[in-house]
Amino acid sequence: MFIGRIRGSLVSTQKVETMVGQKLLVVEPLRINEEDQASLRPTGRTFVAVDTVGAGEGEVVLCVQGSSSRFTPQTKELPVDTAIVGIVDQVHVGSQIIFDATAPRLAGDQPAASPEPPKQEDRK
Repeated sequence: MFIGRIRGSLVSTQKVETMVGQKLLVVEPLRINEEDQASLRPTGRTFVAVDTVGAGEGEVVLCVQGSSSRFTPQTKELPVDTAIVGIVDQVHVGSQIIFDATAPRLAGDQPAASPEPPKQEDRK
């Protein structure tokens, strides 16, 4: 399992019959910020996942991969490798809440874990 943020959606007009009607979302995995252990940060990688819970863009979600992604009633007959199986409300590390989807934010505030990944030229 991993947690990630929904970055967008994917539309495919030509696909195998069993995938017709499936909502496909682009998910960027998140990890605990190793510098302060007090926030989540994006990894810069993305996956396409079948949405089984009605997630939307910007939400933090719980994902499964591999054979586990075919253990939901919706995906058991689908050729999928990643499925969204939950929408995350909070993430705790020790006694600290490092992500809280229910926390009030001011207009324009970015939720935790929303910083963009480093640009390609910044990665080493």
